[in-house]
Amino acid sequence: MTTSQSPAHDVVLIVDFGSQVTQLIARRVREAGVYSEIVPFDKSAAALARLKPRAIILSGGPASVTEAGSPRAPVALFEAGVPVLGICYGEQLMCAQLGGEVQPGTTAEFGRAFIDVVEPCALFDGLWQPGQREQVWMSHGDRVTRLPPGFRAVAVSEGAPFAAIADDARHFYGVQFHPEVVHTPHGAQLLANFIHRVAGIAGTWSMAAFRAAAVERIRTQVGSGRVICGLSGGVDSSVAAVLIHEAIGDQLTCVFVDTGLMRAGEGDEVVRLFRQEYNIPLVHHDASARFLGALEGVSDPEQKRKIIGKTFIDVFEAEAKAIGGADFLAQGTLYPDVIESVSYTGGPSVTIKSHHNVGGLPERMNMKLVEPLRELFKDEVRVLGRELGLPAHFVGRHPFPGPGLAIRIPGAITAEKLEILRKADTIYLEEIRNAGLYDAIWQAFAVLLPVRSVGVMGDGRTYDHVLALRAVTSTDGMTADFYPFPMEILGRMATRIINEVKGINRVTYDITSKPPGTIEWE
Repeated sequence: MTTSQSPAHDVVLIVDFGSQVTQLIARRVREAGVYSEIVPFDKSAAALARLKPRAIILSGGPASVTEAGSPRAPVALFEAGVPVLGICYGEQLMCAQLGGEVQPGTTAEFGRAFIDVVEPCALFDGLWQPGQREQVWMSHGDRVTRLPPGFRAVAVSEGAPFAAIADDARHFYGVQFHPEVVHTPHGAQLLANFIHRVAGIAGTWSMAAFRAAAVERIRTQVGSGRVICGLSGGVDSSVAAVLIHEAIGDQLTCVFVDTGLMRAGEGDEVVRLFRQEYNIPLVHHDASARFLGALEGVSDPEQKRKIIGKTFIDVFEAEAKAIGGADFLAQGTLYPDVIESVSYTGGPSVTIKSHHNVGGLPERMNMKLVEPLRELFKDEVRVLGRELGLPAHFVGRHPFPGPGLAIRIPGAITAEKLEILRKADTIYLEEIRNAGLYDAIWQAFAVLLPVRSVGVMGDGRTYDHVLALRAVTSTDGMTADFYPFPMEILGRMATRIINEVKGINRVTYDITSKPPGTIEWE
């Protein structure tokens, strides 16, 4: 989650205490035009010395300040002479460590809540005034019951008498709610006020600056070594490959592995893009039979991901040997992949699911990882792709998971099921484009369920597969809501799929949000 160099521009240091939405803080800071880095709480003292940040933000987290052994912030963070903002657990931690008191709350607050602004505050400048009631998003059980010396309450809520606090002299602030999530409507402006008005940082960082810094980091890391980059066919690995090629040129060889788990026509587009438009050395390896053989009879989604990951590594190892060896393996890993794969023991977040492109390589390979997109969200990768000149239609494609259609067929995978799903998914996306809705949706896809349904076609009885359609809106992939298709469009989709795809006789639409669900089914 961190870089190895001290950036030349102003930095906001984000100290992570294990919140699932910590990276959203970094996202909001970047949207305000300021560079940010996230570090685990137990490495924050070293990061403070290295980065010399202009401001510090303490994240939320799953622990309780009242419990022995819960994470603490190094005292140096409060003695650095820079503004500090504590969010949720970060506010409670600040109060507990600076002389206040935190106790288990009698009334927890989870989800949408309302705060009453009681005093003016630099965080609220130009935004909120005393006497206003504002919507926020809460997620806490404990609450601050006594403020440290120098602090004052500037907002209250039903479950938090100190919903927002300020120490104007030291420029220390705390909020019990989460301004980083979209469910706090004015949260981004509150963070921008902290960055610009309180800390006095100009918003001069941009994706062009990230590109330049990433190119230098890649050159420094790789030196004269050779890099092999695994292309999955998606936007992430493609952007990573073009960025790395810009940095090191022909030291990079791309390997496109056809897993047999891709959507219709994607393999041909990837080969054409890299060989014809970018002239990047590309090895096209058709490993579809190998992947399908390894996945035969496997139903557990975690096992599927692990098998796919291992098979990818095996293919890369063979290709690296075939091209005469490589020193580095490049991947298009993004931050949501990382945060959903990290356990509390490896960094305080809770594991949600495994990702095939996250983690170490077998020691026998003697290759190090190059992951230039590891700190970015999907929409930031798209911005970077446009910055690098990739075609707009390619960069704007909906996200596609590394394990491909394997996790869109719950249960065992067969070649027949894959062909059914490809045809249905193609029709679904065609209808979305025909309705002019593709760019309004974050991600849309079909899932072939491990269920068969009785139906009637003509005068005959059928007993065929059930297909689920999924479409969500999101800004970052960390939270999402289902897309509200008009019923006539859903009806047209279902009719086409049932009529044109042999093997499907029933279509459903998934209206689950994230949380509690995930975007993908597995």
